[in-house]
Amino acid sequence: MTGANGSAGPIGLTGLTGANGAVGATGSVGPAGPIGMTGANGSVGATGSAGPAGPIGLTGANGAVGATGSAGPAGPIGMTGANGSAGPAGPIGMTGANGTAGPAGPIGMTGANGAVGATGSAGPAGPIGLTGANGVAGATGSAGPAGPIGPTGSTGSAGPIGLTGANGAAGATGSAGPAGPIGPTGATGSAGPIGLTGANGAAGATGSAGPAGPIGLTGANGVAGATGSAGPAGPIGPTGSTGSAGPIGLTGANGAAGATGSAGPIGLTGSAGPTGLTGATGTSGPSGPAGPAGPSGSAGGLIDFADFYALMPSDNAATVAPATDVSFPQNGPASATTKITRVDNTMFTLGNIGTYQVMFQVSVSEAGQLELTLNGSELAYTVVGRATGTSQLVEMALVQTTAVDSTLTVRNPAGNSTALTITPVAGGTSPVSAHLVITEIQ
Repeated sequence: MTGANGSAGPIGLTGLTGANGAVGATGSVGPAGPIGMTGANGSVGATGSAGPAGPIGLTGANGAVGATGSAGPAGPIGMTGANGSAGPAGPIGMTGANGTAGPAGPIGMTGANGAVGATGSAGPAGPIGLTGANGVAGATGSAGPAGPIGPTGSTGSAGPIGLTGANGAAGATGSAGPAGPIGPTGATGSAGPIGLTGANGAAGATGSAGPAGPIGLTGANGVAGATGSAGPAGPIGPTGSTGSAGPIGLTGANGAAGATGSAGPIGLTGSAGPTGLTGATGTSGPSGPAGPAGPSGSAGGLIDFADFYALMPSDNAATVAPATDVSFPQNGPASATTKITRVDNTMFTLGNIGTYQVMFQVSVSEAGQLELTLNGSELAYTVVGRATGTSQLVEMALVQTTAVDSTLTVRNPAGNSTALTITPVAGGTSPVSAHLVITEIQ
């Protein structure tokens, strides 16, 4: 039984046919070569539906037929000579895309024909490709890639090769025999446009036989046989005698000294040892002679100081209005023979002409300012103040006098509009101090 044929692959592009050249004289026929063995045909598969036919190309006009030469003795079939130069290519008709074809291999043995299976219905014919005008027959081009091969039926067993009889003389060409029966025709596809037919060129002379075709593919390697079992180990040979010791080699020269490495980290300091016993006190030696008196030191340093303060409550019970002085009614520490003294609770005397460092701190409840006055005049460079909050007003400034017994006060500046409350018990429950510290330094 013939297996079902696979569906037909797409028809490859039809190349342009060059114009036919004039037919040359037929060469003598060489002796027939040996006929290859014909294998048994496999079962024929069912014929698949035909793909659409490509468009038919135009057929070029035939050239004049040359005279037929006398037939020579039958020899091996020669290779077809190169065709004459190809005529100009005509437009290529549309063809379905071919699959990527590999190079054609040698033709294998044909198996015995199996029973013919049922013919499948023919597919619609595809459009026929255009055929270019025929030019002078050129050399035969290299074979194009083969189209995809349909599935092959199973190969039958090879039949015996028949003997080849001797070739008889060529007889006259007989009349055409009757046409064989036409198989069922599949549905006709839509016809494609017919290409133009080129004019036939003159036929070229038949070329000499070409070289032999390529050698067929090598069959697959057989399965490798199983690895044999390992043979028994051979006996171990005797150990050779030990050779005599060779001479001692010369000592090599000393290499250059390497660079000194960086110093390592300093080790930890050890713990102190126990204190030794105190020795007995020796007897006092005789007193040495008195040294000469040193030079007198230069004048300077602290000369005189005094501290005056107030406690709230109950000092400064009233608010301090603008242009009014703060009261420091209580005396703090002072130098023994100080010339920094008080006139009253708000005014203090600077007895010597010199430079004084004056510091004060006062806690007030409002935003405001305080400054120093000297002999009733406000010292603008000593103004301190705060815009908001509850911090103290603190002063530190140098004051220079030009007359003995100059007077100093701490004042709410005259230009201000707010009377200042000296805050009692600010920040806690104890009375809060305000201090005025005056130090003569030069």
